[in-house]
Amino acid sequence: MPLAADVLTRIDSQVAAVRAQLVADRRDFHRYAETGWMEFRTASLIARRLADLGLDVAVGRDVVDEAGRMGLPDPQSLEAAWARALDQGGDPVFLDAVRGGFTGVVGSLHCGDGPCIGIRLDIDALDLQESDAPTHRPSLEGFASVNAGAAHACGHDGHAAVGLGLAQTLIGMRSALRGTVRLIFQPAEEGVRGAKAMVAAGVVEGVDALLGLHLYSGWPTGQVAPGKSNFLATSKFDALLTGAPAHAGGASHRGKNAMLAAATAVLNLHAIPRHADGATRINVGRLVAGQGRNVIPPTAYLALETRGGTSELNDYMVEAVHRVLRAAAAMYACDLEIRPMGEAHSAVSDPALVERIAATVRALPGLSLRDAAPGSGSEDLTTMMRRVQQQGGLASSIGLGADLGGFGHHTAEFDFDEAALPMAVRLLAVTVIDLQSHPWIDGAVP
Repeated sequence: MPLAADVLTRIDSQVAAVRAQLVADRRDFHRYAETGWMEFRTASLIARRLADLGLDVAVGRDVVDEAGRMGLPDPQSLEAAWARALDQGGDPVFLDAVRGGFTGVVGSLHCGDGPCIGIRLDIDALDLQESDAPTHRPSLEGFASVNAGAAHACGHDGHAAVGLGLAQTLIGMRSALRGTVRLIFQPAEEGVRGAKAMVAAGVVEGVDALLGLHLYSGWPTGQVAPGKSNFLATSKFDALLTGAPAHAGGASHRGKNAMLAAATAVLNLHAIPRHADGATRINVGRLVAGQGRNVIPPTAYLALETRGGTSELNDYMVEAVHRVLRAAAAMYACDLEIRPMGEAHSAVSDPALVERIAATVRALPGLSLRDAAPGSGSEDLTTMMRRVQQQGGLASSIGLGADLGGFGHHTAEFDFDEAALPMAVRLLAVTVIDLQSHPWIDGAVP
């Protein structure tokens, strides 16, 4: 940065042309919210639009590794969601490709020799019932989720719309591009489940620079953190304890009490010593056990997670979790099954790339820089970032303010300022062209 004035003028013209479509796409995805691994309508329509624009499109098993998927819904739920997507206007051709929970999409724009720039865009909704209050704008203006128990309460509907708007903008700017732009539409970010499977399928192989963008309702619209690096590593687990039922009064000695094993586990999991080297956290969010008042509980289910300020700190917690669960099961002679349900690493945005993005922000009217405040969340973009960095590329997570002064992320009342959508497309388009228009030396952005 700065790009030539005529290039910026052309980008602004392209962004202006997609402004209304950005809002329409965001509201369509919001209305038909779909949760992780069940984004069938969303993925199929994204793939259709990219194909119609002329991008090379890969979907389904080509971009999602079957064995790498975590936290997959049961087959009946997947099939019901697929049928619903067909009824709600999903593209029939691409619906077949994503059936069964393979809801990733990658669109590539090839423009000759040059670096490969990857853009990651997550597309899933949350398992949450959206507010129907008349003061909630999606309800007031008729685009609230029609799918019970699914709501876009974190802005991923906006991310999907930005990806489509960026594709159309870059098509219009093709003469200014060199190399490849790879748009990665990722399922199942919530619960940090989807990135691992896409990385295993090779979607970031050969990427020289990876950008991820997230809209933040709590930040003033137009404020940009060009390189977030404060994500906690995390692991999600389900633990199933299996004992044996027995009459609680007449044959209690024959039972194997899974509820007591689970209760023992919960208390001792939360008693794991915290590590001196940084933040370490654990939470058992759910415990389900028992069958009847007079029956020794034969089964128990725990849903839990760990977090750590680094991947190494999180590994410390994971090891302790396994130790505690095994010991609690053994105390009550219960069998134990631990199922991994999601994971994300810690990661650091590359300073050289962050500075180039910051320079772009400084040069674009309507945007301003902000520091990335310390946080406590996790994000599986980090899985893609680390893989790109392992192969010598650079990666950065960009935050963009989109505040409406309302409720926060992951709440039933969540909404964001749609004025941020064209800002996001403009920022990403300028950044892509800026990165591709300069020589790359030894894997660093000069």
